[in-house]
Amino acid sequence: MGKYFGTDGFRGEAGKDLTVEHAFKIGRYLGNYYSKDHRAKIVIGKDTRRSSYMFEDALCAGLTASGADAYLLHVTSTPSVSYITRIDDFDCGIMISASHNPYYDNGIKLINGEGDKMEESLLEGIEAYIDSNEELPYATGADIGQTIDYSAGRNRYIGYLISLATRSYKGKKIGLDCANGSTWQMAKSIFDALGADTYVLANHPDGLNINVDCGSTHISKLRGFVVENGLDAGFAFDGDADRCLAVDEKGEIVNGDHIMYLSARYMKEKGTLGDSKVVTTVMSNMGLYKALDEIGIGYEQTPVGDKYVAENMKKNGHLIGGEQSGHIIFWRYATTGDGLITAIKVMEAMLEMKMPLSKLAAPMKMYPQVLKNVVVDDKDGTLADPAVIAAVEKAKKELGNSGRVLLRKSGTEPLLRVMSEALNAADCEAKVDDIIESMRASGHLIRIK
Repeated sequence: MGKYFGTDGFRGEAGKDLTVEHAFKIGRYLGNYYSKDHRAKIVIGKDTRRSSYMFEDALCAGLTASGADAYLLHVTSTPSVSYITRIDDFDCGIMISASHNPYYDNGIKLINGEGDKMEESLLEGIEAYIDSNEELPYATGADIGQTIDYSAGRNRYIGYLISLATRSYKGKKIGLDCANGSTWQMAKSIFDALGADTYVLANHPDGLNINVDCGSTHISKLRGFVVENGLDAGFAFDGDADRCLAVDEKGEIVNGDHIMYLSARYMKEKGTLGDSKVVTTVMSNMGLYKALDEIGIGYEQTPVGDKYVAENMKKNGHLIGGEQSGHIIFWRYATTGDGLITAIKVMEAMLEMKMPLSKLAAPMKMYPQVLKNVVVDDKDGTLADPAVIAAVEKAKKELGNSGRVLLRKSGTEPLLRVMSEALNAADCEAKVDDIIESMRASGHLIRIK
């Protein structure tokens, strides 16, 4: 990770960690970089945060001042920007969002011309420019770029999603939690077009309520809503809709690991999985691996981040992968996690296999898992501390093959994540607390978030 760009873009508190000056300089650099031998075309999307409009204006100013044309998708999802960048031959795409973070944070995600996350070399160039006093040339006269409404691109993406459904959803009652974010207009229109009886939560954004007690990170309301209204399933998205978690007809959470399991199983039974393995991150639950072993499906692990999952899938030709948090990639249909595609593919499995969601997910049993986020004085220093290393090794030895522990840095926040899995929750809690206590004793611990 660089100074500004982490695993999921340049993210921080709007106006403090991420400013309009940053956005302007990012626009200036990209506009200049892509305008060497042609008039650059760059497409921009944003979520519903109040600051997203401010950053959109700053990016457009930087791009057009460098001679590039900025095409605006307006409020839309991250995966829609990826899709449109790829199919409409844009030089690159920009998404303004901090995903599942609170409204006062925001972020700038960069997408290359193939719809994938931007190459590190270009991000390094942007970071160097941000910290330098270099003056890039300004476009003049007819070379100055223009800002162009491109809402038609968002509509094309919606049409693409509708085309992916294999059956009508007629007779199915579906709940959608839009997180007051990117899907607030799209999700209902898609499910309505497919024939579902659609019930919607959190689709009244005001710029400040994105992810507030709603969406994939706060799924309790949707769970109750599904049961109270007798729905067949519910789907919860995050702020920029690259995540999706599901709720079955009994109100139980169907997380990303469940979704990868049931989707891979459906693909195998349908004959479309081939030799593909399921690509997971190190945070996937041990129950997923045991369930995949039982049905003869292989798997691979990557570091945390859908970026690494996508890289593995692209390199090795795997068709499904993702994270427990709901970033699921169906490679035949998208090069990035797409919450709406995930919901459509889960519906496909339900309809084609003629099973309720609870039955599809049931064979994958979750091991008890405890995860605590810890703010420390120095992430790298804490990870390298001998006392912390000893505590981790002690926990691993005591758990043996019946569990595991994992200590890692957050890619988007200033903290460490301490996780344990075991056959019972008490062991998980004890192992996590022992590791955190080693941080406290070594003077690294600031607080448990």
